[in-house]
Amino acid sequence: MLLLTPGPVQTRPETRAAMAADIAPWDRDFAPEYIRIRERVRDLAGGRAGVHATLPLQGAGHMMVEAAIRTFVPPAGRLLVPNNGTYADRIIRLAREAGRDPVTLPVPDTRGVTAQEIADALAADPTLSHVAMVYSETGSGILNDPAVVGEAVRAAGRRLIVDAVSAFGALPFDLSAQPECDAVLFTSNKCFEGMPGIGFAVCPIERARERAGKAGSWCFDLGDVLLHAERSGWGSFRFTPPVQALSAFGVALDLYDREGGQPARLARYTENMRLLRAGAERLGLRPYLDAAHQGPIILTLHQPDAPGFTLQGFVDALKRRGVLISNFFTTKTPTIRIGCIGAVTPDDIRRAVDAMAGALEEQGITRRAA
Repeated sequence: MLLLTPGPVQTRPETRAAMAADIAPWDRDFAPEYIRIRERVRDLAGGRAGVHATLPLQGAGHMMVEAAIRTFVPPAGRLLVPNNGTYADRIIRLAREAGRDPVTLPVPDTRGVTAQEIADALAADPTLSHVAMVYSETGSGILNDPAVVGEAVRAAGRRLIVDAVSAFGALPFDLSAQPECDAVLFTSNKCFEGMPGIGFAVCPIERARERAGKAGSWCFDLGDVLLHAERSGWGSFRFTPPVQALSAFGVALDLYDREGGQPARLARYTENMRLLRAGAERLGLRPYLDAAHQGPIILTLHQPDAPGFTLQGFVDALKRRGVLISNFFTTKTPTIRIGCIGAVTPDDIRRAVDAMAGALEEQGITRRAA
C-alpha cells in the first residue's frame, strides 16, 4: 500500500525494522545513541552546542505545541496566532485550554501571512509577548515563512514559537539566525520519515532554564526536561519513552543524511508535488491553491462537482488500487488531501496519478465532470 497522507507517512523497511528489538531506555548502551540523536537534531535546527538544546517529549506534535506554549508564554499571557488553517485553529485551542489568551490574526487559507500583517498586529497590541505560527499548514498546503515572520517579531521585541511539525527536515530553518525564537517544534515522523511517537523542541538553553517550573504541568514543562538532562545526563529520560521509535529515528536520520539532507529531501518532495499537481490537472481536478502559494508537503484539490463523486468512495477506489489518502478535509469547501512526503518517489506519484484516473472512472467522473 502506498501511503499518501501528510502524516503518518510511508517509511522505509530499514526504519521499521529498527522497531523490532526490545530496548531498555535507561541501559547505558542506549544512552549514547539518545545523546547523538539530540545533538544531530539540534544541529539540523541550526542550533549551537551550549546555546541550544533538544528537549524531546513522548507523543504527538500537538503535545509539543502545548508544551512550548505552557513553557514560554506566561500564565494568562497573550500570544498572536496568524490563522490561515486548521492547525492554527488548534494552536488557539491549545493556548486557551492552557490558560493563555490567544489573539487571532485572520489570514486567508490560500496564502501565507506577511511580515507587515505581523508587524501591524504587534504594534496594535503591546501586551502580546509571543507569536505562535504554523510553518506548513496542512489544512490547505500553504506555507508561512518563519524567517519573514521572525524578522517582524524580532523588530517588535517579541518572541516566536514555530510549529514546524509537517515542515521540518524538508523546509529550511536556522535557529541561530532567529534569536527571537523560543522553540521550533517537530516530530520523528513527517519529513524525517521516522516512526511516530516522539516530538522534539529545539530551544535556547537560557530561555528554557529560566522558564522551568512555570508551565503549570510537570509533563509539559520543557524547562524541566532541560533541568533533568543537566542533572542526570543528556542520555536520560524523565519518564518511560517510546524507545523503539527513538531507535528507528536514528536509522531514519542515517537515511536522511545518505539522501543528502534537507536540500535533497526538499527536492524530492518538490518533484513529487510537481508531478502530482500536473497529473491531477490533467484529470480535470482543480487545485485549491494557486501555484505561487503551493507548498511541497500536501496537495489539496477541489472535489469534483459531479453526481457520482463521494470522497469516501474515491478513497475506497484508490485503496483498491494500492493507494491510501486521507478520507477527510479541513477546508471550508469540500476538498481532497493528498500528501507528497514520506518514503515516496516520483515513480510512486506517477502510479498514484494512474490510480486516481481509475478511481474517478469507477465513480463515473470524466475529465470534463471533474
